[in-house]
Amino acid sequence: MEELSRLAIALAAVRQRIDAAARRAGRAPAEVRLMAVTKGFSRDAVLAGLDAGLSLFGENRVQEAEEKYSELAGSYELHLIGHLQRNKARTASGVFRCVQSIDKPQTAEALDARCAERGMVMDVLLELNTSGEPSKSGFLSRQDLLAGLDEISAMSHVRVRGLMTVGPLSDDQGRVRSSFSQLRSLFDEMRAGGGLPFFDTLSMGMSGDFEAAIEEGSTLVRIGTALFGARGNA
Repeated sequence: MEELSRLAIALAAVRQRIDAAARRAGRAPAEVRLMAVTKGFSRDAVLAGLDAGLSLFGENRVQEAEEKYSELAGSYELHLIGHLQRNKARTASGVFRCVQSIDKPQTAEALDARCAERGMVMDVLLELNTSGEPSKSGFLSRQDLLAGLDEISAMSHVRVRGLMTVGPLSDDQGRVRSSFSQLRSLFDEMRAGGGLPFFDTLSMGMSGDFEAAIEEGSTLVRIGTALFGARGNA
């Protein structure tokens, strides 16, 4: 009960910040989805999130998600936001609703094959490394991503829903915003080009930078510590 109470207070504060950021950008707050990122937190944190009314969750690792969300009751949607190894595609296809971190056609191809075995179609986002940081995953350039899109969009069992990025870990707000505006520009370009009827998701912004991401056009923010506190406390 105490954990739920703490989460309710944190959730209200995060939602107020989302609303304010959206309004500053002249957007409706309802345009922005809130994802609760539970990587590194316990199953109890997930249960508290469900009790608090959260329904969209994100995890970084396939095995951790499989263990934590196994036979979990409740109506929720779980996304993979960390790098997907091709040898984990079979498991991922049975655990997640969406993989946000596709960074090469070969990964999408492995996921497509496993989804075909299950007779399902999975949503995916294409990740762009907008910061240029070698520690981050993602297509390395707009050109690489667009070339990969040609292959991925032809697959039958994965459906490209949008784009994702992880902003730079930096106090330079200009650099952070540039990272997000790059992705927004590509998102708008791809949407205007047609041929992607379900293309509607721009996933960018985490606990430290989600307000800037919303002001730059994000439709989905991925929030962990601002909701649950420092990892290891839940």
